[in-house]
Amino acid sequence: MSADRRTLLADAAIHVLAESGMRGLTHRAVDRAANLPPGTTSAYYRTRQALLTALVRRLVALDQTELQAAGERTPVPRNTEELVAGIAAFVEQRLTGEGRRRSLARYACAIESVHHPELREILVPRENAARRAVRDFLAARGVADAEARTVTLLSCVDGLVFDRLVGGGSVSEQEIHGLVAAASR
Repeated sequence: MSADRRTLLADAAIHVLAESGMRGLTHRAVDRAANLPPGTTSAYYRTRQALLTALVRRLVALDQTELQAAGERTPVPRNTEELVAGIAAFVEQRLTGEGRRRSLARYACAIESVHHPELREILVPRENAARRAVRDFLAARGVADAEARTVTLLSCVDGLVFDRLVGGGSVSEQEIHGLVAAASR
């Protein structure tokens, strides 16, 4: 029950952070969001930093699971259109659509990690099937230093997602196509 309760609290903390920002992330707010008695969150996570660390670990675990599954569902794209369509679908469905809250929480945590290196270490991008598919796609096209180009491409996509979450609108396939074309040179 303890692990389930910790997961429930971390998920509720993600929700609170996305809805109320870093200042709104309190033990009481998480208790309310999780529909649990006051004091429950502080019993599991004594400090705000412990709560924030649990939240970041949960974000990374959820993200890695989704990215691994996305990469396994779609082998290395055969052409640019397949890669663009795959990235666009992931952005629309998982980052700006139903996964919007998690994306907002992730960006808030990334900013917070500037002041808390222990969070930055947890947030470091990890290897997964989706990242490998992009890297293998670029390598198959003879791109020099496919690893560095993969990081740049995914960082640029991340920047578009951030811009759209903050400023409104959606990421277009045309924008992603331009990024893929630039990374493929």
